[in-house]
Amino acid sequence: MKKLFLLLLTAFLFIGCSSDDDTIYDYVGTWSGTYEGGDKGVWNFVVDKTGKVSGTMHSDVNSENYNISGNLSNSGDLVGTVGLPSKGEFKGKLNPDKKGNGSWSNALPTPAQYGTWKGEKK
Repeated sequence: MKKLFLLLLTAFLFIGCSSDDDTIYDYVGTWSGTYEGGDKGVWNFVVDKTGKVSGTMHSDVNSENYNISGNLSNSGDLVGTVGLPSKGEFKGKLNPDKKGNGSWSNALPTPAQYGTWKGEKK
């Protein structure tokens, strides 16, 4: 009976302790990087423990700041808006290895602009 108990306990430990499970805590913190395309510059945002994302993009071309806001899933999928007012998208993928990339678009200022972004967790 004692051996059976130890065998079952060991099996439950292996099942319950998988390191492949992504959680929002893998991504919580400050992220920053660069973006390019129709505009270029730097961006940074903070991911909180609920998955809320908030930050800014700073344009090197026209010296303006644009708000970034959105949400992050437990698997690192980012869906957000960019602009002031929000007239664009900021979406992509953050990885547990502290790297991220994706695409952005913004209808303001006209003409509409779009491109890619990349960065890392600080």
